[in-house]
Amino acid sequence: MKIVLTLCLSFLLLQASSLEKEFKKTKQLLVVNTKNWVTSSGKLQRYSYQKNTWYKVGDSINIKLGRNGLGWGLGVHKVPKNAKIIKKEGDGKAPAGVFRLSHGFGYKPFAIAYPYRVYKRTDHCVDDVKSKYYNQIVDSTKIKADYKSYEFMKFPKDFYRYGIVVEHNPKAVRGAGSCIFLHIKSVPTAGCTVMTQKEITKILKWLDPKKYPLLIQAPQAEIEKLLPF
Repeated sequence: MKIVLTLCLSFLLLQASSLEKEFKKTKQLLVVNTKNWVTSSGKLQRYSYQKNTWYKVGDSINIKLGRNGLGWGLGVHKVPKNAKIIKKEGDGKAPAGVFRLSHGFGYKPFAIAYPYRVYKRTDHCVDDVKSKYYNQIVDSTKIKADYKSYEFMKFPKDFYRYGIVVEHNPKAVRGAGSCIFLHIKSVPTAGCTVMTQKEITKILKWLDPKKYPLLIQAPQAEIEKLLPF
């Protein structure tokens, strides 16, 4: 029993240490806060770390997220043992937790410092849990597609004209949720966090790869437990 308790304690300390290491590297945060687990709207506030203090950057903005609210996702945080609401594929929930950001994207070149990719209609984000490409963005002209369900990364609507890839479920655990972005839209989504084009481009211009930006999103009851300040 003593050995088991020691191993459990070591695991918890490792998890805490891992998140602490992430926060030591980051100097920019995007913090999304909602009233509760089921609401589909909230606020996004930017933060910058300067002179050993976190400062708000600009005003908070109104955002929409999953049509069914939030569920604990897979990121660099530790999901609470007593968590009752877990993000799953197709549940209409946005992931709650602390997440790295992969890169920006859009329909045309955008001169910014942050990593940015231009996607075509033949670029697909795979949400088919049976595919070996699950939760990956692939160029369908360069692979042998084994998936039936996917999202076009470019289509006639402006939703993905500008966006940011969120590293949710980076190990592609089957059924844990896929294709999570920050992007343009004015109504609740299947799991992404959305805002106006003006706001998403402002964020893309602000992000600095040298400052290791992170996304933190959670309902009011949990957000303070995740913040580094």
